[in-house]
Amino acid sequence: MDKLQVNPTQTFNAPLLFFIICSTQIGVGIHGFQSIIYRDAKQDAWISIIISFIAAHIVVYIIFKVLELYESNDIYGVNINLFGKYLGNLINLTYIVYCGLAYFAIIKNYSDVINTWVFPSLSASFITITLLITVSYAFTGGLRVIIGVCFFSFFLSLWILVVLLFPIEYSNINYLLPVLNNDFKSLLKGAYSMTLTIVGFEIINTIYPYVKEKNKAQKYVHLGLMCTLAIYLFVMLVTLTFFSGEQLEKSIWATLSLFSIVRLPFLERIELITVCYWMMIILPNLCFFVWSAYRGVSRMINITDKKFVLIFSVLIFIGSLIVKTRIEVHTFNDYFGNYAFYIVFIYPIFIYFIALLNKKVFKRKAGRE
Repeated sequence: MDKLQVNPTQTFNAPLLFFIICSTQIGVGIHGFQSIIYRDAKQDAWISIIISFIAAHIVVYIIFKVLELYESNDIYGVNINLFGKYLGNLINLTYIVYCGLAYFAIIKNYSDVINTWVFPSLSASFITITLLITVSYAFTGGLRVIIGVCFFSFFLSLWILVVLLFPIEYSNINYLLPVLNNDFKSLLKGAYSMTLTIVGFEIINTIYPYVKEKNKAQKYVHLGLMCTLAIYLFVMLVTLTFFSGEQLEKSIWATLSLFSIVRLPFLERIELITVCYWMMIILPNLCFFVWSAYRGVSRMINITDKKFVLIFSVLIFIGSLIVKTRIEVHTFNDYFGNYAFYIVFIYPIFIYFIALLNKKVFKRKAGRE
């Protein structure tokens, strides 16, 4: 058994999983997920969100079942135990690549938003470098520092939801009617389109060994999923009742458009403040993805965290120079969304059945001996 050596100083209490899941699931995707889902499910897009989160709850249950079979391991150790050193490390490499691509997707999409809404003339490379330095600093502080970022990010961002109450004044509930007017296939397509938006909960694959009260871990992960479901449902319902169908289909960043109609007596252009503040929201996402990638790489080769984050950041920066235009970013999002669906939703089911089969084989061998 290839067990992970856990540093006791990096372990944390199970209730913090609630803030981790909320922070990792809410990122740049919430800026414009509405129009993507609407194209598939129309006014029933909110139902597609519920379906996607039901799938997430099922996958989380399966992930915990696998991790409980190998209590002292993360997904990297489980793969090695099930498939051997060489094939296991090859599969681990695909997961590491997933973490890197997720990190890249967040940075490129956020840079795109900054350049469009706040600083059109600001170099995208400057934004990327700023984010890379910030994340690297937080990452080298260790897992507890990253969790602390999640905790404060959650509470310091609640004011954004309050701002979204203002557009309700102009909402039209009739835009939600007729309910269930679309077939189930369209609803499933809408749920599938949510993949890129709700990924992040799979982080439990790598942080599970660091949880102290493992018997309570699953409860807080599910509570975190329910919280993010409530947030996404709220944002989607406000959007659906504010925009007509034609307007929503043409809107790239519907959430930011909602912010732009808010006018306060002491503050104008609140969407500019929101976009800039969003760096605090995506920081936990970035930190956890680079941390998860490091956990996988450190199992293959002996490398320090500082050296790894330097190489990782250079690769991300080079990638940002290749993918430049908005069309290229959207194309990358589409391909990555498909990749993420198989890594996050399909692979855990596959590995669960392999783990059960492996367990039965070992039981039979033990019984014969």
